[in-house]
Amino acid sequence: MSEPVIGTDPRLRAALRRLDLRIVHRLEGLLHGEHLGLRLGPGSEAAEARLYRPGEDDVRRMDWAVTARTDTPHVRDLVADRELESWTLLDLSPSMDFGTGLRSKREVAVGALVAANLLTQRIGDRFGAHFLHRGTVRRWPARSGKEALLSLLATVAAAPTGDVEHPSPHQATLAEACADLFRTRRRRGLRVVISDFLDTPVTGEPVPWERPLRLMASRHQVLVVEVIDPRELEVPPIGNVTLRDPRTGRVSQMRLTRTVSERYRQAAHAQREAIRAALRRCGVHHLVLRTDRDWVLDTARFVIHQRRTAHHLARHTPGTPR
Repeated sequence: MSEPVIGTDPRLRAALRRLDLRIVHRLEGLLHGEHLGLRLGPGSEAAEARLYRPGEDDVRRMDWAVTARTDTPHVRDLVADRELESWTLLDLSPSMDFGTGLRSKREVAVGALVAANLLTQRIGDRFGAHFLHRGTVRRWPARSGKEALLSLLATVAAAPTGDVEHPSPHQATLAEACADLFRTRRRRGLRVVISDFLDTPVTGEPVPWERPLRLMASRHQVLVVEVIDPRELEVPPIGNVTLRDPRTGRVSQMRLTRTVSERYRQAAHAQREAIRAALRRCGVHHLVLRTDRDWVLDTARFVIHQRRTAHHLARHTPGTPR
């Protein structure tokens, strides 16, 4: 996915700036201008080990594993939040182009990408992105600042929609995209995964993306944004319809009776419950956004809940600074 030069397209630049400002203003209004950070953890993370300096370093930062291995006292510096990196995995699979609500799932996903980066920009993070697009994982380097965000948005806007005319034999999956993000971005920070998770099995089979996401959560703070369209949860009994699989392009003829609609509703409910259960096992934060709802309002409510949870934990955790 090549990066377009947004300066050559003033209309695209203006549209992206309007999107950026609209989200900023609404979030600030809903959150009353307070600090919008998404993190629940402490304000610093462990960095590389270095030699201990007597009289200067805090012995509580002693890295005993490195000290034992080298027979020389080592400590670990702390990296301030503003120096951490934020990475987003954005699912741009064909199913994300679908939408019967106020907007498509892709539009909601891009909005979530903007919101996540705006919320971390306020503490100076560099942010980058991986895209799962047309069966390939593409990478966008970590940068900081408003112009970098506009370039990132322009890259997403330039990504073609729909199916690949001649797909490659191997199509990368969400699980492989998560594994790629974990393997290539080792520096601690926030990880945001945005997808509809439609490849999640509903028959009790292992969830393919669970293991790489669990590994990611063992090292980073992870926020998962699940994007849903109401028509994916239930379909009306309207008789004969033509359905097309957005991932394979296969077309099928079906008759949607009340029985079929009820079976579909039950299967969709089972799939969403499987997604929720897998995310709980991974220990990640889970935000659900729908195409038929105000996703900015739902995002603001989520941030407020996270902030209150963090405040509650800080008050009831022994040794936590007040």
